Amino acid sequence: MDGYLIVATRNGVVTLERRGNDFRDFAGALLDHRFTSAASDGENILAGTADGIYHSADLGRTWHAASEGLTERYVRWLAFHPDDRRLALAGTEPANIFRSEDGGHSWYERPEVARMRDEHGWDLPYSPAAGCIRGFALQGDRAYAAAEQGGFLRSDSRGAVWYLPQGSNGSHYSSERGRHQVHPDVHSVLVHPSSSDQVYAATGGGLFYSTDGGSYWDWLYRCYCRAVWVDPARPAHIILGPADGVDRGGRIEESIDGGHNWTVVMNGLEGPWANHMVERFHQIGNELFAVLSNGRLIAASLDTLHWQPVLPAVENVTAVAWLPE
Repeated sequence: MDGYLIVATRNGVVTLERRGNDFRDFAGALLDHRFTSAASDGENILAGTADGIYHSADLGRTWHAASEGLTERYVRWLAFHPDDRRLALAGTEPANIFRSEDGGHSWYERPEVARMRDEHGWDLPYSPAAGCIRGFALQGDRAYAAAEQGGFLRSDSRGAVWYLPQGSNGSHYSSERGRHQVHPDVHSVLVHPSSSDQVYAATGGGLFYSTDGGSYWDWLYRCYCRAVWVDPARPAHIILGPADGVDRGGRIEESIDGGHNWTVVMNGLEGPWANHMVERFHQIGNELFAVLSNGRLIAASLDTLHWQPVLPAVENVTAVAWLPE
């Protein structure tokens, strides 16, 4: 698939032109910035940093600050609505959600998120900040957000208003989680295209699955995980990046029966990895890209799941986004 791969790193953002299986440098910028996230709507690119958001409308050749209204500057994740290019969401540390209705040029705080954060005392074990929002999933009017050490948030108004559904009580203590509630350390969320109620959460306690938009959860896999991919055509086919703990014993596993049974799929890789794990999955065409927590990028065809390094000269990768040609 031809197009442009946007690669966010801890020391700048890079655009690479892809032709077949070949990548070539196209643009690079902001080398003195630590990037955390990237998103595209097919034309525009947003890139988040530890100190605000940048926007590009020319495939990353030039970038402009786009942080108007962003009262929390440390951006952890960005997402465009798949059906509305003007609508974007930003998740921050401390945990807060900002919404844009002009393609990411200006932002508006959703104050109920900060109120939930403060009421429940969300926190992070590695930071003095009060939790963070590190993942979004959007479909139709529904939006979901992953609150690390806070739980699972839902919106029925495209991110205009957020609340805790029944399956997430807002407590950051896993011991206070009910039997069919999600683990509070939520790292990423995924909604299946077949239904906005069908949602997955990769958490510090494992992979969770809900068929009712987050009110009732099934615990599919007990592990530590940050990344999950589910086949858009066949939801029983799941690929997960589990680990034995934080960046310990990381690997890639596959289930073809909805999470009941799992098989390690590390073809082309040596693993499990002692000191890193999968941070994010990103599907591009028939390939699955995986950002690893050591800053490396790998990819595999979904037909073979044979993994190979991508862009070995690019280090400290934190996120990728894709602009098809």
